[in-house]
Amino acid sequence: MLLMGVIATPALALIGCGGPATAQRGLPDFADLAERVLPSVVNIVVQGETAQQVPPEFRGTPFERYFRGRRERTQGAGSGFIIDATGFVVTNNHVVGTAQRVSVSLQNGTELPARVVGTDELTDLALLRVEPRGTMVAVPWGSSTRSRVGEWVMAAGNPFGLGGTITVGIISARGREIGAGPFDDFIQTDAAINPGNSGGPVFNLAGEVIGISTAIYSPSGANAGIGFATPSDLARPVIEQLRRDGRVERGWLGVSVQDLVPEDPRRGQRAVLVTDVVRNGPAARGGLRAGDVVTSVNSERTETSRALVRYVAELPPGQTVRLAVTREGRNQELQVQVGRRPPGPG
Repeated sequence: MLLMGVIATPALALIGCGGPATAQRGLPDFADLAERVLPSVVNIVVQGETAQQVPPEFRGTPFERYFRGRRERTQGAGSGFIIDATGFVVTNNHVVGTAQRVSVSLQNGTELPARVVGTDELTDLALLRVEPRGTMVAVPWGSSTRSRVGEWVMAAGNPFGLGGTITVGIISARGREIGAGPFDDFIQTDAAINPGNSGGPVFNLAGEVIGISTAIYSPSGANAGIGFATPSDLARPVIEQLRRDGRVERGWLGVSVQDLVPEDPRRGQRAVLVTDVVRNGPAARGGLRAGDVVTSVNSERTETSRALVRYVAELPPGQTVRLAVTREGRNQELQVQVGRRPPGPG
């Protein structure tokens, strides 16, 4: 079971690099690292309203009208981290959602109202802005690409509303696809990640953010030793674009596609089958049809539908791409002007 929601809150200047001290038995001592980075980790509190659900026992009775149209206030909690000491905070999109009020709580107890600068559903990222009342501590991005399976990591956040919590573990896998969308490329870690950790940073031993806690796999809803973090090398350009433009613009062809695997791999290559074309969309205007097989984009071989979608999504709208396609046994090349991806997670 993949869980990415936030939880109800219970009643209860850049940091320099440098690894943690090594304990006598050769295991890392995370105390110094935690002391340096925790001031940059924040709790996110969101408030909003949702339509009140009609209790099952009152459905179909005269009392049902009492509940119709009523709204109830909701509150949730998540995590985030300061990426710029001027007041920019990174978290998950699903943490802030459509909240009417968002606030950020620092480790010293200071609570600041936050403004949502921008969000991106496809990567589940959000950028907030607060007005600092004093000096804020920011953490630097690290390179997730250079991280290796087996390396130590430290996750920090607000699990179950318990702020200022750290957990440690290792990177157990990279490049995980969990069905969240075309940008699935998660770092898997066994550091304990629970509801409320969403949006919190995952640090390497140098105190750099290499991931953002996003989801857990858990039959019970609590930590089961498998957590997923959005890699920093995917998140960083998205956050930079949100800071610059307030939104992320991606390329779009307007097609539905699926993988095409040859029966005999020795006699054919993997490709992408076009199953549907949006009427009057970019692909349709460029001459692409349902049933076409796409073998390359701009002379780069295309073997999976995910690779095609991601490649096009990273292009600026308006750019023209060359698609090598096979149609009814004949090879041809089409020129398609990339459109602007419409809003939504799909």
